[in-house]
Amino acid sequence: MKSYIVSYDLMGGKDRESLHDALKKYPKWARIADSTWAVVTPDSAQKIRNDLEGFMDEDDRLLVVRSGVESAWRNTRCSDKWLQRYM
Repeated sequence: MKSYIVSYDLMGGKDRESLHDALKKYPKWARIADSTWAVVTPDSAQKIRNDLEGFMDEDDRLLVVRSGVESAWRNTRCSDKWLQRYM
């Protein structure tokens, strides 16, 4: 399984909860900041992007980056233990 950082900006009035529900369907996930999540999945970054696009408007922003080389954080919404294990 691979770890990815998913960051988004919803520009319009799109329902944020639907996007959050989609992110929670990955095998392992954590909310790092308000609009930044981590997911652990065998999927590719492109597949994650494609899966999440349906919950976004044309002007919304989305970034999916594979993690795992080096990381550091401060005051995340999720636990340090989760990040230490999967990032």
